[in-house]
Amino acid sequence: MTIQGIKICGLSTESSVKAALQAGANYLGFVFFPRSPRNVTPEKAAELAKLTSIPSVAVTVDMDDATLDALFTAFKPDYLQLHGSETPSRAKEIKERFKVKLIKAISVQNLQDVSRGTAYEDVADMLMFDTKPANKGLPGGNGITFDWKMLSGKEFSRPWFLSGGLGVNNIEKAARISGARLLDASSLLETAPGVKSDELILAFVKKAKSIL
Repeated sequence: MTIQGIKICGLSTESSVKAALQAGANYLGFVFFPRSPRNVTPEKAAELAKLTSIPSVAVTVDMDDATLDALFTAFKPDYLQLHGSETPSRAKEIKERFKVKLIKAISVQNLQDVSRGTAYEDVADMLMFDTKPANKGLPGGNGITFDWKMLSGKEFSRPWFLSGGLGVNNIEKAARISGARLLDASSLLETAPGVKSDELILAFVKKAKSIL
């Protein structure tokens, strides 16, 4: 059950980016969502991404074309993560317009939600299964898990990330139960909302890489 990729999301400082690089993370996530404590400007993300050759991921939520245009003018991410209610047709429009690889996040509460992932297999390069937020919660980064058994044995034609409340203390169990090979972590690697801990980043990646 070797882990094939680790994404550290919600990065906003040079120190945390360097910690992710030192730890051996495979993807760096930058959030572009004003309500999030991890929100950064495109200019800031571009500056941080220059510190490393690790693929960068721009995390967006139902962003319109004008805002995406401004994002891509200042920052050229390797992947665009759609973490809102974007439909398969909207995802296709975005991919064709911006010529970027897509990660589509699926909010999960039940098995029907998991099944929705198949609708994006033709357009997304990767999928992500995250915990469905409470009524006023953020689309992601809430530090809450879902029932990993819902993903056990499920097969998709695209690689997929497990996300939602993952940290050092539960990552091994989460990977074993869900069968995930790609892992995404954010809020449980923080000392306060939006404040990443270099030590927790290092510990998380080390633990994930030890999973066999």
